[in-house]
Formats: sequence, structure tokens, C-alpha cells
Amino acid sequence: MPHWSLVRIPAPLPVCRFARTQPGPSVCGGYYGSSPRPGLGPRPTHLPRSARSAAFAHIVMLKDKNALSFEDKWPQMRPTLLKLLRQMSVSRSEWQDLFWLVHSVCLWDEKGAPKVYAALREDILDFIKQAQERVLSHQEDQALLKAYIAEWRKFFTQCSYLPKPFGQLETALQGKTTTSLQKGKPTEDNSVVRKLMLDSWNQSIFSNIKERLQSSAMKLVHNERNGEAFDSQLVIGVRESYVNLSSNAEDKLQIYRENFERAYIDATEQFYNLKAPEHLLEHGVQDYMRYADAKLREEEQRAQKYLESSSGSVQNLVKSCVDVLVTSNKETILAECAGMIKTNETDKLQLLFKLMDRVPDSGILPMLHDLEDHIYQTGIADMIESADVITQDCEKYVERLLELFRRFSLLVHDAFHDDPRFMTSRDMAFKRVVNDTSVFRLELPGRGRMYSRVVPESKCPELLANYCDILLRKNPVSKKLTSDEIEAKLREVLLVLKYVQNKDVFMRYAKGHLTRRLILETSADSEMEENMVEWLREVGMPADFINKLSRMFQDVKVSEDLNSQFKDYLSMNLEKHNLSDIISIKILNQGAWAKSNERQPVSLPRELEDFIPEVEEFYKSKHSGRKLQWHHHMSNGTITFANNIGKFDLEVTTFQMAVLFCWENRRHDRLTLDNLKLATELPDSEIRRTLWGLVSMAKLKRQILMYEPQVSKPNDFTDNTQFWINHEFAMIKNGKVQKRGKVSLIGRLQLCTDKAKEEENEGIMQLRIFRTQEAIIKILKMRKRINNAQLQTELVDILKNMFLPSKKMIKEQIEWLIENKYMKRDDDNINTFIYMA
Repeated sequence: MPHWSLVRIPAPLPVCRFARTQPGPSVCGGYYGSSPRPGLGPRPTHLPRSARSAAFAHIVMLKDKNALSFEDKWPQMRPTLLKLLRQMSVSRSEWQDLFWLVHSVCLWDEKGAPKVYAALREDILDFIKQAQERVLSHQEDQALLKAYIAEWRKFFTQCSYLPKPFGQLETALQGKTTTSLQKGKPTEDNSVVRKLMLDSWNQSIFSNIKERLQSSAMKLVHNERNGEAFDSQLVIGVRESYVNLSSNAEDKLQIYRENFERAYIDATEQFYNLKAPEHLLEHGVQDYMRYADAKLREEEQRAQKYLESSSGSVQNLVKSCVDVLVTSNKETILAECAGMIKTNETDKLQLLFKLMDRVPDSGILPMLHDLEDHIYQTGIADMIESADVITQDCEKYVERLLELFRRFSLLVHDAFHDDPRFMTSRDMAFKRVVNDTSVFRLELPGRGRMYSRVVPESKCPELLANYCDILLRKNPVSKKLTSDEIEAKLREVLLVLKYVQNKDVFMRYAKGHLTRRLILETSADSEMEENMVEWLREVGMPADFINKLSRMFQDVKVSEDLNSQFKDYLSMNLEKHNLSDIISIKILNQGAWAKSNERQPVSLPRELEDFIPEVEEFYKSKHSGRKLQWHHHMSNGTITFANNIGKFDLEVTTFQMAVLFCWENRRHDRLTLDNLKLATELPDSEIRRTLWGLVSMAKLKRQILMYEPQVSKPNDFTDNTQFWINHEFAMIKNGKVQKRGKVSLIGRLQLCTDKAKEEENEGIMQLRIFRTQEAIIKILKMRKRINNAQLQTELVDILKNMFLPSKKMIKEQIEWLIENKYMKRDDDNINTFIYMA
């Protein structure tokens, strides 16, 4: 018999763990120190005061190996162990004795731990075999599932409590088994006893009946898909056993994933591989889309109920369903897309988009192509249909473009919820429409070795600039609109401008129109003019272009001050005092306003010819070292025409004034084209254009000049064509002849001659070449070496706000830069370029 003695020691260090063990089950089945468990009775009462006081005393055991052997103590441990396995009531003393006995045997018996482990394993296996017999006694599927779930839940509950008394066994076996125990105190996850229980259950019962369990559970799910009701907890219970059964601490869901999840997904695929083709064949594509969408949502909800949500099983199941319901029939479904887009069936397109968006990578791509083709084909067809109108009326052209853009944007919004991929396709298609040359085109000719043959470009930027001019200058259109409405329309123009490739052409025409408005003082709103320049800056127009426009406004303000000073100068001269109220000069910076230095020859009326030296003398007194260059083709004035009907003020260009003054002293003579050339000294093309404006002004019912023989265009004039003053000229309003009035014959103020216009076109091409060369050198300076593909990509990115360089232009400029030793090709790779400093 062991000898026991109680001694009081000052330090609270236990010699054995008996006095510090975890509390165990009470007589009524509860757990000491824990909350009451349902069906297991109330929590036991606290220890008496005498027992609490004994905590300061520690039991000292005198070792007797023979009395603490496995063979001696196992018969005392086994009854409590069996009670725990069977979930029978265990008294507090039995629970605590089990802690003590396990601790004693494992600590003092050298072979005690392996023997306890083997005996424990034998009893657990025996218990599991009994549970298996109870489960297999049920043949009907639902009864089998219910029995298995009940047995498993009781067993799994004990997996949490049975290992607790065997803590010393865990420590003793640590390092002696192949288990993945952590160093230190064993946890529930790496418990040897827990692993033993789970592995035993897996090997003894689960491995034998898991096929029946899975089959029965899948049959119930199959019945649910067919509309039959059942207790869903049966499938959930089976799922829980798969989830909790794995003893692999690194992958706790291994058994669940390899068995239940795989069986569930396979059963789902088999179900829809049979049902889906039948439904598609019987009901057609559009009804099948609704069916597929409903089943995908239904299966996703079912998966959230029956599968483990934290394992990614739901996503795997949905992906599998998408493969069966959508991907396998993708071509058949997508064949309907083009027709739906054409007929604007947004509801069906929404459904199609929802289905195809689930298909990875290639699902949406055909839809994007269908949308882009539809927008382009529809836009071009609309443009061709209304070509006669839009080519003559820039306002109708822009409004048609904007109407198309709004229609396509609404389609993308309603059918595809403004998905960025579809918005990109819309933009690409609309860009093709805007830059198409099938309706009208713009030719930019070039001469010389550096100019490649230019591909025709769209006339859209010119028409956009013309429309902006209509909105910004004084005319019936702008007068009908409020300031907010004009701003809104200008913003819409900038929206279209975003899709224009050759923005440099827009810059050229926009600057020309602004020049006319500022010189003729026809701007409807000066503040709106300056705002427009800033908006162009915001949409990415080149800074040098914007800066030139800003300088034009500054020049006009400076010129107004000079003009005021000049009038004061004339007022001080008594002989020319009367000219101060009728003369207005504009002295502007040629670098910001004019492209050409060409001076157009013209014989001015004597009054104007005498006036020029006065201006030059005044300007020299203000600024020394500067030279004035007169641009008569940009000048204009007002003359009074008097006849028997009345007096009329005519606003004319300088060239028109020179032509009309030819009749000043011979009002009734007829002059030939040859005579007028000699009198005005104007070039042939200019005299023809000027005369045509005086004989065929569209807004006048009676022209200021008459001529014969009649022709259809100014180039048909011959040197012998006769012109004379129409003494019956008058303004007619509402069918009545007016005796007084003012009319403008200027029309579109000519900013440059034909030769200058050709030079300006060449200037655009030359500027493109210089910009391309500059951008290439800029990239090479930064990269030092770069391959051809990357160079072209970065080059287009730099130049896209001005124009889109063609591959041929890029190639030619690269060759030119190589010839002139700005760069060279790599000796080992001809597609790699190296910067030469």
C-alpha cells in the first residue's frame, strides 16, 4: 500500500497535477466549472470552505511503481471511459479519479502511456462498431441518414470532452508518435485522443457507409430540384460530419472537399446535363436564358444552405453550373445577341449580359464585337442617308452625331448597366463613325520628300469648328439661345471632339473662326469666347495652341487702347479731325494671328491709300524697331450706296470695296473682267471670288452688281464677261421694298488666299512631321533604347491629343532620324532603336 502524508508547504507548487486538474463531469452529468448543458442536469454546487482551504496543502506521493502499473489501474479507468463514450452520468469523484489514474500510470509506468493508448483505441473501436450496427439496421435512405447523424453528433460531442482527462497521455506520447503535436501543452486540434477518435470513426464506419450517405443525401437534393419536400437538416447533418471528421490540422476540410463537395457538384452537373438541352430544344433560346438565370440563382441559394460556405464550395458549384447551363450552349445563345441589339431589346440583353458575364474571358467578347459593329453600321448608314443635309449644314451634322451618341449611350446604360467594357466598345465604334471618310473627306496635300502620301481624313473637325462658330458669333441661331443653352451645346461639341483623331485640323479652323469674330467684332458673348478656350485646355488640346488663342484676346485688348490713342491723335489734327469717328485700326501680333507672310496686291481707294502712312507714323512714334504689315484680305469697312430708290449701308471686305470703287466716277458703265483686274490689281482667283460674292449673295433678292452672260460658278467668268451697277438695288423685307437699310456682303471673311491656304495645309502636315520627330526623340532620350512596338505605342499616346500618326509616317520619320544620326538600330536586333546623343 502507498504511504500518504499531508504536509503544509509555503510555496504553492504542486508536486503532482491531481490538485490542479481540470474539472470533470458531476454525478448529474454536468461539467464542473462550466454552464449547464441541455439534458445533462444543472451545474453542481461549489466546494465547501474546508475543501477550498485545502488548496494551500499539496499531496506528496511516495512512489510505488508496482501499485501504479497499467494492469493495476486500467480496470478502475475503463468503467468511467465507457460511461463517457456512452454519454452516461459520471460522478465528480469518478471524473477526478480518471484524471489522477491517467496521470499516475503515464507518469510512473514506463510503458503505461502506449498501453493506455492501445486500450483506449480498442474501446473506441468497439463503441464505433456498435454505433455502425445501429446505423446499418436502417435500410430506408432518410432513416439511415437520421440514425447516422444522431450517432455522429453524440460521438463528435464526446470528441471535445473525452480527451480532457488524458492530458498526461498527450504529454507522454509527445515525440513518440507520428502525430503533429506542438511543443508545449496539447490543444484540442492536435490532441492525440481526439485524432484517435476521429480517425477510428473514419476508418470503421465512415469509410464503409460514406457512399450510401452521399448517395442518400444527393437523392434528397435531386428530389428537391424536382419540387419534392424533405427535411433539409438531413443533408446539412451529413455535410457537418464531413466537415468535422478530418483530423488533419493543416487541412481540416480535406475529407469534406474530396467526398461531399465533389459528390454534390457531380450530381448537380448530371442533373443539368440532362435537363438543360431538353429545355433549350423545347422552349428556344430566349426562354432558355430565363431558365438558366433562374436555375443559377436557385442553385447558388441551395449551395449556401448545403455546402460549407467558408471553403469556396459555393463558388465551385456556381462555376460548375455556369459551365453546364451557359458555357456549353454559349454559341447558340450568343447567336441571338446581334438581333437583340438591332431591335433594342434591352430586357433580354440584360439577361444575356448577366449570363455571359459569368463565363470567364470569352463570354462577353462576342457581345462587345456585336455592339461595336451595330453602332458603326447604324451610324454610317444614318450618315449616308442624310448626307445631302449634313454635308451642307454643320449644325444638323453635329446634332445628328450627338443624337446617335445619346441613343447608343442609352442602349449601353439600359442593357449593360454602363459596364466599362461596353462603354469602351461604344467609344471605339463612335470614334470610327466620327472619323469615317465614306460620307465626306478632307484632303491635306503635301509636297516634297518628307511628305508621305496622305490618307484622306474625316471632315468632322472642320464641321465641329463651324458649329462652334455658329454658336459663338452673332446670328439668328445664337440669338435664340440663352447663355446656358449655348454652353451646354458647346460642351456637347467637346464631347464629340474627344473622338476626333485629327484634332490639329479642328485647331486650324477654330482659330480661323475666332480670328473672324474678333476682327469683325461679331462675338455674341466675349466671356463665353474666353471660357471656350479654357474648355479646350481641359479636354487636352496642346498648350501651345491654347496659349496662342489666349494671346489673341490680349492682342485685341491692347489694340483697343492703341485705337483709342490713334483717334485722339487724329482729333488733334484739324485737317483729319473728321476721320477720328470713322476709322478703326487693329494692330495685332502676327505670330499669334497669321500663318503666312504673303501680302495680297490690291489697288485701294484713294481715301484708304492716304490713310496708311498716318497709321504707320503714329505707330512708329509709340514703338521703335517694329514694322507694320498690312493684311488687306482681313480688313473690312462700310460704304454708302445711293440710288433712285434710297440709301443703303453696305458692309464689305477691302477687296469688295476696291471692286465697287471702280464705278465711282462711271456709275453707268459696263466693265469687263479684264478691266476690273487692271483697276484693282487683284489676282485672277481673288477677283473672281470677290465678284461672285457681289453678283450672287444668297440673302439678297436684288444684287448690287449685274453681269452677263450668266454662269453657274465664278471659274466660268471670261475676260469679256461684263459687270455693271444695279441701279434698281434695294432691300426687300416682307415683300416690300425698303428705302433705307444695312446689309453685310462680307459673308465668310477670307482669312487667307488660295496660295496661303495651300501653304497652311502643308503647314499642318509639316507640323505633324515635326511633332512626330520631336516625340520620337523625347521617348529615346528617356528610354535610351527601345523596341519598335513599344516606341509606336508610346508615340501614339503622346500625339493622340493632336493627331493619330499613321504607321507609314512613323516609319518614314524613324528612317529620316536614322539617316541624320539622331538614332540608330541595334546591331543585333534591327527592331531595337538606340538614342545617339
